This record gives sequence, structure tokens and C-alpha cells, in this order.
Amino acid sequence: MLHAMADAAVGDDVLGDDPTVAALEAKLFDLLGKEAAVFVPSGTQSNLCALLAHCQRGDEYLAGENAHMYRFEAGGGAVLGSIQPQPVRVHDDGRLDLDHASSVIKPADHHFADTRLLCLENTHDGMVVPLDHQRDAADLAQSRGLSTHLDGARLWNATVALGVPPAVVAEPFDSVSVCLSKGLGAPIGSVLVGSSALIDRARKWRKMLGGGMRQSGVLAAAGLYAIEHNLERLSQDHANAAHLAAGLANLPGVAVVRQATNMVFAHFDVDCDGIAEAAKGNDVSLLINDRRCRMVTHLDVSTEDVTTVVEVLADCVGGRA
Repeated sequence: MLHAMADAAVGDDVLGDDPTVAALEAKLFDLLGKEAAVFVPSGTQSNLCALLAHCQRGDEYLAGENAHMYRFEAGGGAVLGSIQPQPVRVHDDGRLDLDHASSVIKPADHHFADTRLLCLENTHDGMVVPLDHQRDAADLAQSRGLSTHLDGARLWNATVALGVPPAVVAEPFDSVSVCLSKGLGAPIGSVLVGSSALIDRARKWRKMLGGGMRQSGVLAAAGLYAIEHNLERLSQDHANAAHLAAGLANLPGVAVVRQATNMVFAHFDVDCDGIAEAAKGNDVSLLINDRRCRMVTHLDVSTEDVTTVVEVLADCVGGRA
């Protein structure tokens, strides 16, 4: 990847003449079955550009009550776009409650914001959202005159778990954001895909938000390498996560809440501060909040690393790996 970055042909992407960025964007919109794409620095900016391209000031978007773009992106849609978020209940398996979504779509009345956009997330907390649910959500949106957006930061994990091409997961949506650094190993970058008209609007928003970069082919080259070399290997991350969950499940005071794709969610019913400190002394860093911990496997985590983590935690909690 570093060699690809060093050898990248570059230009001025703000003027649209960086050939490596253009190659990455063409690769992505073709792979995801859309008309156009725009390369942006982060997934947060990609989702925000989508919101701004779909909606006007005073409009509303619907998203899951614990979706990343609603909870963890600093309220950008509301602050920078005056776009009102409407949270929607989410089932335990990651599916939106479509009955609830339907009930909170606002009527055509001057008292209300105009509901314009329905947003989904796949994967959601590591859980793969079924394709038929995506289609049902898109059908609901279309029947009510809404556009659709998919936060596909980890869409690649969903495609590998489902065994389908990326375009199949992306198909029901008017726009899709995908991440190049989560799982695929690029140092930076996301790509937003959609229709030519929507991406043209998003590209202007990218510039306004400070995401216009000059010789960004150096970064795009890393993304191209990641797509071409690191996509199929994601199944190994899923296997490593299952291995990690199995090992944690045998430890006293540790409960595995869920393992899905490359994520393991655990609950610690022990001295969390002591565990984190002891693990750090053995070169294992843990972030435990309110006794909960999310562990994510990726291409820099080997099966041997997972075994080491389980052994270190076993020593910390006084159990056996």
C-alpha cells in the first residue's frame, strides 16, 4: 500500500484532474452499481455531504436511534444543515422498526418539518441487516416520497458475510457511503456514491465543509489498493472475532453480549479499572465504559494476537484461557 501511495499519479482534485482519485471514484461507483462517486476524508463527512445533498434547511431525516450518523457525528446535519433528525426504534437484530418509521414521517402540514430522507446502516453494531429488510425499508420510503441513504461504513463486512457482490447491498439506496479505513486498512478516506446529480451537489458541499483536497491521489491510491487486495480477506476478521468471543465466554466475570462479523461486545462484571490497567501492562489496551467493551478485529490483528488477548485477560480476571 505504501508503494502504491508513493507511486501514485496526482493532480488537483479540487479541479477534478487528479487521475488516481478519478480512478478510485470510478472503481467505487462501478462496484456499487451507481452513476458517480466523490472521495472524502472521513465517513462523518461522507454522511454529512449526503444529508446536505438530499435535504434542504428545515427538512428532516430518519435514522436509527443508535445509528452512527445520528448519535456519533456531532449533530452535523442539525448544526451545519439545519436538518432535523428523527430517531427511529431499532430491533435487537439491527433492523429498523419500520412501523415506527412510518408513524413518525411527518404529514404535509406547515406545523412540521418536511421528512425527506430515510437512513439505514449496514452493518449495524456488527450485525448484518438482511437484504429483504433493506428492500422493505426502501419500499416504505418510496411509497412516502422519501429518498434513501445507506451508511455503509462497514458494507464490505456485510457483503462478505452475505456472500453477495457489494452492488447487491447498495442497490435499494439513492446514496451509499463506504469507508476505506475500517477493515480494509487504508489510512484515511470514505467514498459517497449515488446519482450524478446528487454527487454533483455533494461535491460542492465537500468543498464548503473543507474536504476539498489537492494532490489527494496519494490517499486515493491507498484506497484503491485496499479495495483490490483486502476485501475478500475480511472473512478472516470474522473468524478471528468468533475465536475471540469463544475465548472470552470461558472467563469468569466476563459475558459475551454479542459477536457479529468483526465485532465482539463484552460485559465485565469485575474490577474494570484493575483489568484495564493490568492488561495495559501486558501490551493489551482496553477501553471499558460502564463495564462494557467493544472489540473489533481487522487486518492488523492475527489469530495469534486474539489468543494472546484472551490469555492476558484470563490472567487479569483470574481465570484460564
